[in-house]
Amino acid sequence: MLEKIVIANRGEIALRILRACKELDIKTVAVYSEADKDSLHVLLADESVCIGPAPATESYLNVPAIISAAEITDAVAIHPGYGFLAENADFAERVENSGFTFIGPTAQTIRIMGDKVSAISAMKASGVPCVPGSDGPLSDNDEENLATAKRIGYPIIIKASGGGGGKGMRVVHGEANLLNNISLARTEAATNFGNDTIYMEKFLENPRHIEVQVLGDGKGEAIHLCERDCSMQRRHQKVIEEAPAPGITEEERQKIGEACVNACREIQYRGAGTFEFLYQDRHFYFIEMNTRIQVEHPVTELITGVDLIREQIRIASGLPMSYQQQDITINGHAIECRINAEDPRSFIPSPGTISVFHAPGGPGIRVDTHIYSSYKVPPFYDSMIGKLIAYGSSRESALKRMTNALDEILVEGIKTNIDLHKIIIRDKNFNVGGTNIHYLESHLLSD
Repeated sequence: MLEKIVIANRGEIALRILRACKELDIKTVAVYSEADKDSLHVLLADESVCIGPAPATESYLNVPAIISAAEITDAVAIHPGYGFLAENADFAERVENSGFTFIGPTAQTIRIMGDKVSAISAMKASGVPCVPGSDGPLSDNDEENLATAKRIGYPIIIKASGGGGGKGMRVVHGEANLLNNISLARTEAATNFGNDTIYMEKFLENPRHIEVQVLGDGKGEAIHLCERDCSMQRRHQKVIEEAPAPGITEEERQKIGEACVNACREIQYRGAGTFEFLYQDRHFYFIEMNTRIQVEHPVTELITGVDLIREQIRIASGLPMSYQQQDITINGHAIECRINAEDPRSFIPSPGTISVFHAPGGPGIRVDTHIYSSYKVPPFYDSMIGKLIAYGSSRESALKRMTNALDEILVEGIKTNIDLHKIIIRDKNFNVGGTNIHYLESHLLSD
């Protein structure tokens, strides 16, 4: 087992990793920016190292500072969490070349799966179902691009190969607007990602967002751990996640799960990862793979009993996975609400001092957060301040427990999106299950 780990992240995920390390008797090193000196994981870690001023570019994205922190503390591994450098192949390579263990996939895997064009090619070769598309980057030949769009069939969507979070994406409903949108998408891709490679796919108009959690040992063995429904989104950002996904049959679950496992075996996947799909008319279409732990991992943990962070660390230590596929069973249902420091209507971030924080409780309630009363939410990072998760023996039970927990949670001093979650959880269509990725914006936020 690894003896000492640098946690190269902040907030609730840093605290989650720290707790897993403590259970495994692993020493922890918290790296932090000047803005996070009073963060809970910094106070609880065995050692802590300030790696720079508040801006992420000078701290949490400062690769030399993180490597130096590992060196001066005699750590042996680095856990990137999610966000920041978690899917940065150059960082993973730098960590390994500096003599430390990177708790995640190899740099080569991150590169393959981080580029959407190469990822789609790899998935097609492994038998994972993909959205009909250009089968590679778009060229500069207008006639070829027009022909490709006609073959796919309108509407189509143009995407940045190195993109994410909804940036560099353009939906085109007819030939007249195609070439102009291709030009604009190239510019957006270059501006946002430093890579103007774009590709084209069929635009699915009413899909759900379904993702499959996997674990691989890096030696050809892998398992899947059920799917999650992440369709409740605003501007391509997830708001609520749940597992298992409502309406997915056991036959569908096994078929897509086995396809993901086969892909992991093909690419020798190491650690935790997630295959993301659009799901429409009972068909799955691969869109991307996240080569890291996900924000929404707790819902999978609650329905399977598998500690995903613990498994990440075990795999990185060279130990065999604790589970085989036949050990994974689904019990109950779990729902997660992302609690953000933001105005629930305008969504403008709301940093500041939390005057009062009260966490809800009761059977089946889990709160993953780093905040506390008098904690100052900094204005420099993502607005998420915690995750509220409810587990029950059924989806109905989980929904009732989440309703109670949202009524009970108290965060004063700043604005949060708790009221928005109350609206969603009580919505009749969400209660039925199976709402698509446009539902939140087109129905609940349009009223």
